[in-house]
Amino acid sequence: MTVRNRILILLSAVVALAAVAVASILHASARADRRDQAQPGGPRVTSGTVSLTAPGSMVFRNLAWGPHRDELTAVPAADPSGPRTASGVKCLRFHAASGTGVCLQAVHGAVSDTYRALILDAHLKEKDRYDVPGIPSRARVSPTGHFAAWTAFVGGDSYAGTNFSTRAAIVDVRTGKLTPSLEEFRIVKDGHDYHAADVNFWGVTFAKDDRTFYATLATKGRTYLVRGDVRRRTVTTLHTNVECPSLSPDGTRIAFKKRVPGLPKDAPWRLYILDLRTMHETALAESRSVDDQAVWRDSRTLVYALAGDYGADLYEVPADGTGPARRVGRAAVSPAYVG
Repeated sequence: MTVRNRILILLSAVVALAAVAVASILHASARADRRDQAQPGGPRVTSGTVSLTAPGSMVFRNLAWGPHRDELTAVPAADPSGPRTASGVKCLRFHAASGTGVCLQAVHGAVSDTYRALILDAHLKEKDRYDVPGIPSRARVSPTGHFAAWTAFVGGDSYAGTNFSTRAAIVDVRTGKLTPSLEEFRIVKDGHDYHAADVNFWGVTFAKDDRTFYATLATKGRTYLVRGDVRRRTVTTLHTNVECPSLSPDGTRIAFKKRVPGLPKDAPWRLYILDLRTMHETALAESRSVDDQAVWRDSRTLVYALAGDYGADLYEVPADGTGPARRVGRAAVSPAYVG
């Protein structure tokens, strides 16, 4: 092959790559424009007042394309697919209880994004804010509204190689005292103090006593349900193969996602319930892989997100293992039952 032919091939490749890049940019721009326009057949969303103490309400992140995408919106809990009231407050992850909300946000910069956690009052006004060290993943508020927790994916841990690790933080919203990572707590595993460089926590869920919480601990390739004590700053392992726990309203059961052998690597989880007294597990009727921290709508029903046309849809399933799952809301994620 002559030098002239090689140059022509190189120039053709450069032109082709440039065309692909331009097409990608135009496609992304067009998609962004569509995101700001309400789509035919989508849920009806209008601006209004959203309260975290309105009786019988569900508040969640709206994913429907249009001017209110990513805003916290409210619907009657009894009619989750009904018209939505948008607040103007945007969140990536959200939860609320007893008039307190936690909103995990992205702050878009010229080079890269940063993230923060906002503590909100019942009218969605900011009370406090905290830096979040990575991409937000989970958020929870205690039943009393006195504590909030969040989990973020982070990079840079030497043991993690090219993979992400996690940071789980807890804040007392009354005093502003922040525990930036549960890795500061004493770990009791199998009755003994435990230390390891690869410890990770995620998926905090709170009991009503303003002291007890549950979370996932990962180490040496295994995951554990841990019970934590905010005052003593300890966590104790209880059960294996538990991720993203969610404590029932009566404090007796944990909903969680479990890795089931034989399932695909990219969809390895099934929803289960763990009885905290007997440690008996019950598989739920949802047959799809759920990568979410489920929310208890009440003592009998779980609500969670699965992939949908606009990003995610909300589904519910009975917590006793009977009855099929059903979709209850389109284009929605991070639900909280308030009021």
